Amino acid sequence: MPIRARIPDSLAKGPFRGSAAIASGVITESMLRGRSWRRIFSDVYLHRDIAPTHQTWCEAVGLILPRGAAIGGLSAAYLWGIDLLREGAPVSVMAPRDGWMLRDDRIAVHHTVFGEGDLTSIDGLPVSTPERTAFDLGRRSGRASGVVALDAMLHRGAVDLEKLEELARRRHWWPRIAQLKAVMRLADGRAESPMETRLRLLLIDGGVRGGRPQYEVFDARGRLIGRVDLGWPVERLAVEYEGDHHRERDQFQKDIGRVNALRSVGWTVLRLAADDIIRRPRETVTLVATALAERR
Repeated sequence: MPIRARIPDSLAKGPFRGSAAIASGVITESMLRGRSWRRIFSDVYLHRDIAPTHQTWCEAVGLILPRGAAIGGLSAAYLWGIDLLREGAPVSVMAPRDGWMLRDDRIAVHHTVFGEGDLTSIDGLPVSTPERTAFDLGRRSGRASGVVALDAMLHRGAVDLEKLEELARRRHWWPRIAQLKAVMRLADGRAESPMETRLRLLLIDGGVRGGRPQYEVFDARGRLIGRVDLGWPVERLAVEYEGDHHRERDQFQKDIGRVNALRSVGWTVLRLAADDIIRRPRETVTLVATALAERR
């Protein structure tokens, strides 16, 4: 039976610089060329048994970041606990305008200006602060994506809206500040998912306003029946976004009970899916507007 090569514990947990590992004596150059390791960037290696996550890629990119650069954008948001990334998304890096950065499909570089207090670190990894992260996403993303990002960061408590507003005031001449201000006006940390945010924006843009995110409904005795994604308490209308997890048996049973309980206290419940928001926006706005008119 062949003897498996011993893997140093310090190298089996994440990416590392090959030259540094060799210099410290934990591995030899010939060992590094073996099948136990894979080269993911120049002089950056990862153990073959590690399935890299976005966190892993951020750590790998962090090993080759030039001075003054940092993880930013959606990757920074991810590191702050807000995952809005599509599958296989590159690592977002912010670099000084005159700075050099490796060109690679797994890295998306944004050259920018850095202000005082824009950068911090997470476990030694340079990253934009939550406020600078939200500042960039609110300006550089589309309006809806910007509101989605800020809603998620507010919901998690990752960003202070007052600090973000102050940052926007101090940098009022930066590009697309007007969009950032619009995003901040629309943001609501009560939203619990990106699709809830997109549903709210769809209705606002269609002229259907007044829906309260995550509105709590109580019965006559003051007992909580449930929270609805968007609620109009005067009209007693609830609009719910049904994600894929609502198809699971246990969740489906809970949903039936909750909808029946809401109806028992006079509420009308509209249940919408992703297609209603993405592919049938006009019909969805009309549906909700009509229901509100009828309830009034």
